[in-house]
Amino acid sequence: MSLAVVYSRAKVGIEAPLVHVETHLSNGLPAFSIVGLPEAAVKESKDRVRSAILNSGFEFPASRITVNLAPADLPKEGGRFDLAIALGILAASDQVPSDQLKSYEFLGELALTGAVRPISGVIPAALNATNMNRTLILPASNSNEASLSRGQHLTCKHLLEVCAHLSQKQALTSLDVQAIQSETYHGPDLAQVKGQHHAKRALEICAAGGHNLLMSGPPGTGKSMLAHCLPGILPALNEQEALEVASLYSVSNQPVRPYFTTRPFRQPHHTTSGVALVGGGTHPKPGEISLAHHGVLFLDEIPEFSRHVLDVLREPMETGHISISRAAQQVDYPANFQLIAAMNPCPCGYLKQPNKRCGDCSEAKATKYQSAVSGPLLDRIDIQIEVPALPKGLLSSSEQAESSASVKARVEQARTLQMDRQGCTNSKLPPQHMNHVCQLTSDLSSLLEDALDKLGLSARAYHRIIKVARTIADLAGSPNIEKSHLLEALSYRQMERRLSPMAATT
Repeated sequence: MSLAVVYSRAKVGIEAPLVHVETHLSNGLPAFSIVGLPEAAVKESKDRVRSAILNSGFEFPASRITVNLAPADLPKEGGRFDLAIALGILAASDQVPSDQLKSYEFLGELALTGAVRPISGVIPAALNATNMNRTLILPASNSNEASLSRGQHLTCKHLLEVCAHLSQKQALTSLDVQAIQSETYHGPDLAQVKGQHHAKRALEICAAGGHNLLMSGPPGTGKSMLAHCLPGILPALNEQEALEVASLYSVSNQPVRPYFTTRPFRQPHHTTSGVALVGGGTHPKPGEISLAHHGVLFLDEIPEFSRHVLDVLREPMETGHISISRAAQQVDYPANFQLIAAMNPCPCGYLKQPNKRCGDCSEAKATKYQSAVSGPLLDRIDIQIEVPALPKGLLSSSEQAESSASVKARVEQARTLQMDRQGCTNSKLPPQHMNHVCQLTSDLSSLLEDALDKLGLSARAYHRIIKVARTIADLAGSPNIEKSHLLEALSYRQMERRLSPMAATT
């Protein structure tokens, strides 16, 4: 047969659209052309495929070979189509049987020896192949990653193994799919944090409702350690969420995290660029906010980040995803993350601290330093607290603090209430459900409006305060928002009153 069709998968964001690799052999001078919007690495596959076929002991057809990667308007990149192209040529030249090709999809880059090398973006391809009731044949080096997809797929190490399988001479190895087991978080425990009961309470509320948090305080008060404790009190990912996170790591060509159901924790350096934070590049890749999907994005020393870099966070914090547009394509990545930020009160960090000499940091200089966090970004941070220095004698005390396990139990109970009631966390509660889920009495509404007028807060802050109050009520097991819940939620916006005036003028 002079025509063969082999199925493969492209990589567009975290999607893996189907690609028909159509191979036609015709009379004429020997030539090899690939069409269908291939980029440079795909075009170079001609040389890899020719050498792999010859070095595997097959005959390379002395014909005019045309390979069409359909659909033609879908950009194709990387060496992921090498294996499919080689099999298409061998099937079109009757060197391997073509009757079983329709039951399989193929991914893999070929070495000149015919060995099959690993590729990126295996998990989305495996999930889509399963949905189409096809078996994916992929590189053996990607087997651990692909096993997370729960599909029954096959692995190979060489082109000859695939040909032997299609010829029904020797079957390929199946993926070893293991059941997902509960995992123990190995990060720091809240019991290791001395004092800071107010900050621990704020962290518990953040975990229960999925809220954003800003901590301000001098160096060494435990801000970073508190942030690293947050994944330990968050509920584990369910299987669907874990697969979404694993798919993002897969397409970004990063190792899938060792703890599959533990929520991701990302901590980019303050020199990170806007593209590295939100994603992008010539061929758009996920940024830190997408790698923190369903998890935590921790920005330590947030005033040291570029103002422009921080402001790109504003839209994904509201929408939960990021759209990256380029001339050739538009890619959408999920970015449903919790922002946890920490900052010092001034450049040296010791403003108004007893027994510490603050080097020429005036009040105006400190306010300007703090206002690196713009007003619109600060408006999107639900809880803003100060983490003071520890009093004398607390570090050496034998006080037994509450462990992360006990806090996590309360967090999970509050999350269960929210999911049963509205199907999402309080922080993601849509506006149309606010009046029903977060209903306030007339007295509480008047109290909140007076507080907003006094603090100079926006309408967005109004709704976020109510959502925090709803989370506090859920932790208390209360069906309604009480005055104490609302007052506590208001107490977490005190920092905004000090920062917003300067932030608005810089």
